[in-house]
Amino acid sequence: MRLAIKLRSRGAAFTHDLLMIPIAWLGAYWLRFNLENIPEPYLSQALAMLPVVIVVHVGVFLYFGLYRGVWRFASIPDLIRISKAVATAVALSAVAIFLLTRMVDVPRSVIPLHALLLLALLTGPRFLYRWLKDRKIYYGAGKKALIVGAGQAGEMLVRDLLRDAQGEYQPVAFVDDDMRKRGREIHGLRVVGTIDDIPKEVVKRDIDVILIAVPSATSRQMRRIVGICEPCEIPTRTLPRMEDLVTGQVSIKEVRDVKIEDLLGRETVELDWTAIRQKLAGKSVLVTGGGGSIGSELCRQIAELEPSRLIVLDRSEFNLYSIDLELQRTFPDLERVNLLADACDRKTVKSALGQYRPDVIFHAAAYKHVPMLEQQVHAAVWNNVMGTWNVAALASESGCESFVLISTDKAVNPANIMGASKRAAEICCQYFHGQSDTRYITVRFGNVLGSAGSVIPLFQQQIATGGPVTVTDQNITRYFMTTAEAAQLILQANAIGQGGEIFVLDMGEPVKISYLARQLILLSGKRPDEDIEIVYTGLRPGEKLYEELFHRDEELVDTAHPKILLAHSRMVDRRVVERAIGNIEQADVDGGERRLKDILLTLVPEHTKDAPGPDNRSAPAHELAAQK
Repeated sequence: MRLAIKLRSRGAAFTHDLLMIPIAWLGAYWLRFNLENIPEPYLSQALAMLPVVIVVHVGVFLYFGLYRGVWRFASIPDLIRISKAVATAVALSAVAIFLLTRMVDVPRSVIPLHALLLLALLTGPRFLYRWLKDRKIYYGAGKKALIVGAGQAGEMLVRDLLRDAQGEYQPVAFVDDDMRKRGREIHGLRVVGTIDDIPKEVVKRDIDVILIAVPSATSRQMRRIVGICEPCEIPTRTLPRMEDLVTGQVSIKEVRDVKIEDLLGRETVELDWTAIRQKLAGKSVLVTGGGGSIGSELCRQIAELEPSRLIVLDRSEFNLYSIDLELQRTFPDLERVNLLADACDRKTVKSALGQYRPDVIFHAAAYKHVPMLEQQVHAAVWNNVMGTWNVAALASESGCESFVLISTDKAVNPANIMGASKRAAEICCQYFHGQSDTRYITVRFGNVLGSAGSVIPLFQQQIATGGPVTVTDQNITRYFMTTAEAAQLILQANAIGQGGEIFVLDMGEPVKISYLARQLILLSGKRPDEDIEIVYTGLRPGEKLYEELFHRDEELVDTAHPKILLAHSRMVDRRVVERAIGNIEQADVDGGERRLKDILLTLVPEHTKDAPGPDNRSAPAHELAAQK
């Protein structure tokens, strides 16, 4: 069926051009004689030479491939091809006529007039057809769309919308903050105002949907645009961020609903992939907790760097199976090793490291749910502290090049067991630094969007069930970043770390959780406090209003990478660490959680339930560095 349609389309184009040849030929004579009757013997000679002209023109048109193009997408290359074909056909026809008649009764002006008429008759209908299609004369009008952004992305989007046979959207106008574009037209659509004019234009033009075509917008700019669109109470959709538009092409297929990542994500991170690849390409790499949120993303990105072997360790059978299935599908040539094991199982980890000899270890295995771990001190300490101690010690014994600990902002002035256990894990890394050639590196960052146990999936679930959405405190703030960005910066820290450092990822600006809840409700098409209620429940055990990225005694300095800061670690008393680890092992035998809390306090004396924190705590990390 599709082949038949294609043939009919080419046949229609050929028939059109065939008819245009005699019209142009006789029309040239008619123009030559001032739009009056063509006198004899010129008319007879014109009719006698017409078959010659038609045969020559058809042969040339076929040779130049005039019927390979599609009228629907007629463009400048098609115009050039037709011009070449017409010029060649007219020239060959003139030669043939001269050989047959010596140009007797053939006015010389007929030849150029025929060429001009034929060019107009061949190109005019093609471009008219495209224009009619682009204006959707043959399709019903779709939803009236206001386009935000009159740049290259907006132009490409509108062009694709006008060509869209389904006609889902009918672009009506542009808005753009660039005043130089005000009043200009793009594909027949006028730039009618600025982004602040969106509510007015929505009412004035009866807009059904707002399409944001600003893929280079920062999260701050996106929050402003979405905030202006919210009162309009109509759907708001967007193009993906620039880094997600891999091909650089913009089409209607790329338009999607605004996601929370668009509002909380940050500027594109520029990485030194050459340095990152040098540290990992051809190396044996182990990722503990490789089936978790951060661990699995690390596995994906490490696999892209062509390691000699990727070893994934996880205690969850399902998580391990899932990431292996994905890696097998995406990287079939990668040598993979799956270890269904606990990082706390020293015997199993020692056997694995002895067998596979990893060059680099990324230690992502950890418990991280703050309220739950307040009641599970043994699990938190054993997994987060002893798990890190075991793997870090064995990394040195097996001759590993580098050991990278994934830590958290909750390790700074920890007000909960989870944060204190992660700070103790950092201290374990500092303890082993300098005892061998292994580089021990710690990377500290905040919340990861969409990770297991994060607040976003919880809010989405509450919205799906009709609410209420529960927020602990109206003023509580957190730092956020995407899993991809977190993993990339971890890899970058491994590339630039010399050993013994605590790298702090610049998390940008903290975000109010109440704002996050409100935006998720709006993005789901509901209205906060009307369709979905927001309830404030009070801070949970171990929860702080604000998180910090470094301790006041840690000197924060810049690194070669603008998104990574270096917090010079505090001095560690090796005897205190050794005694604490021994006591943890003994407390585990005795089963005393109160004892574990006391041991944790000896390792992390700043651990407190209050942790009021400085006034500048909510400032971005780079601003805090300047204050230091």
